Amino acid sequence: MATCLVSNEPTLNPMVGIATVTDEAQIEVPHDVAEIVVVRHGETTWNALGRIQGQLESELNEIGWKQAEAIAERLSKELKPAAIYSSDLMRAKNTAEMIAKRCHIDEVIVVTELKERHVGSLQGYVWGEIKEKEPEACNAFFSTQNDLEIPGGGESFDQLCERSVAALEEIASRHKGERVIVVTHGGVLRAVYMSLSQEPTAGKIMNGSLNVLHLSEKKWQFKTWSDVSHLNEVGFLQRGFNGDSLQL
Repeated sequence: MATCLVSNEPTLNPMVGIATVTDEAQIEVPHDVAEIVVVRHGETTWNALGRIQGQLESELNEIGWKQAEAIAERLSKELKPAAIYSSDLMRAKNTAEMIAKRCHIDEVIVVTELKERHVGSLQGYVWGEIKEKEPEACNAFFSTQNDLEIPGGGESFDQLCERSVAALEEIASRHKGERVIVVTHGGVLRAVYMSLSQEPTAGKIMNGSLNVLHLSEKKWQFKTWSDVSHLNEVGFLQRGFNGDSLQL
């Protein structure tokens, strides 16, 4: 796995409590760098209800579609991506397709390894009821034992980290000197951040947030994390995704 560093002096994003690096507007990507803009999909019906999705499907709600439009509007004014990738789950694909349309990209490339974590028997429950109804699975989800699989066919955190980082590294290997957009999920973003940075938390990861990563010479840099400045008029769920505690 590539190593990770953050260059320059980071500033604190007060919205989510995660350090971000502020750069001037970038005209082009250096020839030895792959720039990956990782987007969390727009808000869904189950996000709004506090219901755990995992790898189950849940449609974008009205706010989610507006978030997708806002993301697409922002990215269409920035450096044109060479490609757009997405998880195979519809909430991510719909968000990616909106971006592709505005950025004049003909297709969205689906990568199954970008899908959300399978959280076993927790899928479909509201967060507030899992301690009582699925205590073993709940404990496994919040355990610091990262190789512990979630009962009911769920993945361990280590398994999620391995496939998520490998997927981004494979995408980066195809796009040196280019910018690409990847639409994925809160669990994947959390796994990528914690795996690469070795930090104990990724903070809140908002629906519709933008996260910019660079990979060069096997070194990852986090340039921006959980940026939601483009959602000021649309709004977003303040609780975001936070796999460190119950989201009540």
